[in-house]
Amino acid sequence: MRQWSVTSVMSIMALHACFNTFFCLFFIYRFTSADTYLAAVYEHAVKLPSVQDRPVSQEEALSAMNLNLNVLEDAVKQAAKKGAQIIVTPEDGIYGWSFNREAILPYLENIPDPDINWTPCTEPDRFGRAPVQVRLSCIAKNNSIYVAANVGDIKPCNATDPKCPKDGRYQYNTDVVFASDGKLVARYHKYNLFLGESQFDQPAEPEFVTFNTTFGTFGIFTCFDVLFYNPAVHLVDHLQVDSVLFPTAWMNLLPHLTAIEFHSAWAMGMGVNFLAANTHNTTMNMTGSGIYAPDKAIAYHYDAETDNGHLLIAKLDIHPKLSPHYTAVNWSLYAAGLDTVSEDNAVFNGTIFQDVYTFITLNEAQENISVCQKDLCCHLSYSMKEKQEDELYALGAFDGLHTVAGQYYLQVCTLVKCKNPDLKTCGEPVENASTEFEKFSLSGRFGTKYVFPEVLLSGVHLAPGEFEVLNDGRLRSENGTSKPVLSVTLFGRWYEKDQDVTWIV
Repeated sequence: MRQWSVTSVMSIMALHACFNTFFCLFFIYRFTSADTYLAAVYEHAVKLPSVQDRPVSQEEALSAMNLNLNVLEDAVKQAAKKGAQIIVTPEDGIYGWSFNREAILPYLENIPDPDINWTPCTEPDRFGRAPVQVRLSCIAKNNSIYVAANVGDIKPCNATDPKCPKDGRYQYNTDVVFASDGKLVARYHKYNLFLGESQFDQPAEPEFVTFNTTFGTFGIFTCFDVLFYNPAVHLVDHLQVDSVLFPTAWMNLLPHLTAIEFHSAWAMGMGVNFLAANTHNTTMNMTGSGIYAPDKAIAYHYDAETDNGHLLIAKLDIHPKLSPHYTAVNWSLYAAGLDTVSEDNAVFNGTIFQDVYTFITLNEAQENISVCQKDLCCHLSYSMKEKQEDELYALGAFDGLHTVAGQYYLQVCTLVKCKNPDLKTCGEPVENASTEFEKFSLSGRFGTKYVFPEVLLSGVHLAPGEFEVLNDGRLRSENGTSKPVLSVTLFGRWYEKDQDVTWIV
């Protein structure tokens, strides 16, 4: 006899009852409404202006920007034809970088607050000269897709404002989002400026920008912001966004801050969808874009060899924290009950991004080892398929304030391949390995709940679906990985210890 599920019975009953208009509409919504959406990111090889060290005319600036807008428009059209509902483009993707404060001025436009209900495509002159906003709005409207882009905003100020720059204007690194009808729905001014962004000003306060769609609630911030509490963590923890849009110009830094590994890890650690669109420039080591869910990288691209852009499209859950794959993690639970001493392994110091780590080497093909620095103890259980004598691996711990290119407090447990058997090379960038691990389990006694799990394989590849994070804080692979391991890391951010952190609830 055929077994009928409760859902099947309800569906049949609902169909029979469709003479009732209200009930029929409820049935259609309840049983056919989508719980996923299609997202796109575009990694753009930016066409840089020929002149960046001095101001040009607005017409020359627009001509240079249109070269990039032409490429971005083609990417949007491709994404829309494939059904994408939203697309993210990179930081600096329209005008480039390396400007001084005066030289970038003709590339800037006044970008109004989205609350004013403006569709530039249909009202192009409402707020003065705004050709870039008009074109982005029309691109979104003509292709019925949400478009996120990075542009420059200019706001006049005067002497009554004590923070007003001497030239009488604020200049902001700005993200904008246009809805599928062309309406401006989001404007975000980058808060955490990276070194060299002297052409822009920091907003007086961090902004927490969200917008709602029929396929979820979105937040947006830019590049370096992801390493800080405000606005990044606040958007997820307090404003409960489902997905984050992330225009970036990310310069890769092995072993922990390669774009694809850290952005994927951030999505997992925060339990949110993360749509990261990177600028593509191999001479500056900029590449690595992806569409990431809390359980794994859905789609990603890393290309350090060619000068080509790349479009990614992937399906995501509208509410990722409701996914059966999502689980909350206690990052110190497992490690709290383990011994912290490794008697047979001598500790030594090594440097990663100018942070001094405490390391121990992996001397055997299979063992359980631990290493501590200050309050952080890291534990690794592993088994190698065959120990390669010409390759050295080490387990490292760092517990302290990072002070290069910004200041932020870290707690990091990491298994890294050393560049060569010389201990002094442990922590240096390396892209290839030959040692295969049959299994590994990494855990740490963290003081923070904000920990981001990273696994990076030989050739700078991610390992989607090849490892898991248990709710007791273990990053584990029981069946090995498809390629040899470069690094396995639990990258912790102890925001409460940041010297300049502002807690806004």
